[in-house]
Amino acid sequence: SFAILTYSSLLVYCIYSMKNITIYTDGGSRGNPGKAAIGVVFLNDKDQIIKSFGQYLGDGLTNNEAEYTAVIFALKKFKALFGSSVAKVSDVEIRSDSELLVNQMNGKFKIENEKIKGFFMEIWNLKMDFKSVKFKSIRREQNKEADRLVNEALDAEVSKQPLF
Repeated sequence: SFAILTYSSLLVYCIYSMKNITIYTDGGSRGNPGKAAIGVVFLNDKDQIIKSFGQYLGDGLTNNEAEYTAVIFALKKFKALFGSSVAKVSDVEIRSDSELLVNQMNGKFKIENEKIKGFFMEIWNLKMDFKSVKFKSIRREQNKEADRLVNEALDAEVSKQPLF
């Protein structure tokens, strides 16, 4: 019963503290298309970083594909970390310096690229697992931490390449 009480207390804490969360996302591609990576930063309602991730995606991706992949990663990672029951009561604000992504997700821009349409649909379906998901466009300078994580992931991959 001690473990159940502890788990219940943790769940209550997660639900209470994760009601409003901000997620900064960034995706980048060197070459466009080229080697790509994402950066994702989770903040609580007090603007404190609670988790951050940088991940190399591979080669041959465009910048826009990386930007969309960052949002997909963020929503999936939220559910993996905090669970579906917390997601259902959470208001999430995705902040991105990609005006294209934000305007497409907010229905202001048409999506013509077939691959981006697939990413859009995946995000749209993931949104259903949350109380709300909103998208906000920010200036690049406001997205420094997520951008740093993208560059770290790309630099780490480049350093693995042989010189000759």
